[in-house]
Amino acid sequence: MTRLNRKHHLALGLSLLLGFAGSQAQAGDGALYEAVAPKGSTFVRLYNAGNQEVSASVGSVSLEDVSPLASSAFEYLPAGQYSARIGSQSLPVNLAAEHYYTLVTQAGGAPLLVEEPAFKSKQKAMLRVQNLSDKPLTLKTADGKTEVVKSVEPKGRGDREINPVKANLALFDGERKVADLKPISLARGEIVCLYVTGSANQINPVWVKPPVKE
Repeated sequence: MTRLNRKHHLALGLSLLLGFAGSQAQAGDGALYEAVAPKGSTFVRLYNAGNQEVSASVGSVSLEDVSPLASSAFEYLPAGQYSARIGSQSLPVNLAAEHYYTLVTQAGGAPLLVEEPAFKSKQKAMLRVQNLSDKPLTLKTADGKTEVVKSVEPKGRGDREINPVKANLALFDGERKVADLKPISLARGEIVCLYVTGSANQINPVWVKPPVKE
């Protein structure tokens, strides 16, 4: 083989190798990064306030095998009207574009659709109370001295942006403490929801954070 031919074959081999490496890199990128929701999508998740594992579906989205007192991750789908299926129950829902929603299932009760306004701050954390009980509740420090989220009416929502912190908090009915909460840590850009279900006789507050991806 002449020197010229050797150079030609070497250049050809390098180009093929680089082309293969580029295609592998693109395939790797596709596996590494999650698909981005198309513009105009709506987002939904499932919070299971019951005592048995449950699954739900909305349109083409399946929220499978959510444990008691746990939630799924948010999934996206086209905005529109759907019939959500939660366990053996159904619920008509109207999901708006660029909005976030939580389907809530409760033992012995009808499923609910709760809106979750988006939170986009990268410096603060968001503490949210979704009060699905039948009594007004206030979120305070565990000693009752500092109000964190003002009184939230039944079936209402209360929000507060705070600095990242680890805190011991409690729920109060006026000045009366009704429930101590598990210690909670909040990071920058994170939103943590306290879902309160049940009735005046027995409320059930649970911190709901996005599940950790394996």
